[in-house]
Amino acid sequence: MTDDEILAEFRAAEALLEGHFILSSGLRSPRYLQCARVLADPARASRLASELVARLPQEIRSSIDIVVSPAMGGVIIGHEMGRALGVEALFVERPDGVFELRRGFRLEPGQRVLMMEDVVTTGLSSREAITAIEAVGGKVIAAGALVDRSNGSVDLGVPFFPLIRIDVPSYAADALPAELRAIPAVKPGSRKEVV
Repeated sequence: MTDDEILAEFRAAEALLEGHFILSSGLRSPRYLQCARVLADPARASRLASELVARLPQEIRSSIDIVVSPAMGGVIIGHEMGRALGVEALFVERPDGVFELRRGFRLEPGQRVLMMEDVVTTGLSSREAITAIEAVGGKVIAAGALVDRSNGSVDLGVPFFPLIRIDVPSYAADALPAELRAIPAVKPGSRKEVV
């Protein structure tokens, strides 16, 4: 798939939004990719995951024992990546504000993990998920995402493989351009609080 074909999947799902959005990081942006909408269609989610798996270097793809994703956003794409790789898919969640494995999930010591996200902007959630995975014995060998919107600046400490990179500006709330200040802000993601 080309980048245009991937973006066409987002447009077809009405998942590429324009306006004034508050990101999970607290930054503001004029564009938002609502991955939950693009992943709502199981066939589309499978196509996107299969495409990302095909783009992983063979030495990484063949080394992955398990996929672990941060809840909420990474759960569906993590599951689809597990299916495409033929491995289990688990998730970490934050019942008390810190990621942890729950629900009887566990990792074997040294188990090689692909940490999978939906969207990466600052990388904070991804790094927190990696820390939680490593705290219970997993070895994160790579990270993946449907979308990298960090403008190429994110460093997760492991090789990072996004399906698509979208360079969209983001701004601090006190440094908005006039066109964004003129539009009411919307918080479309899964987390209500702004970090």
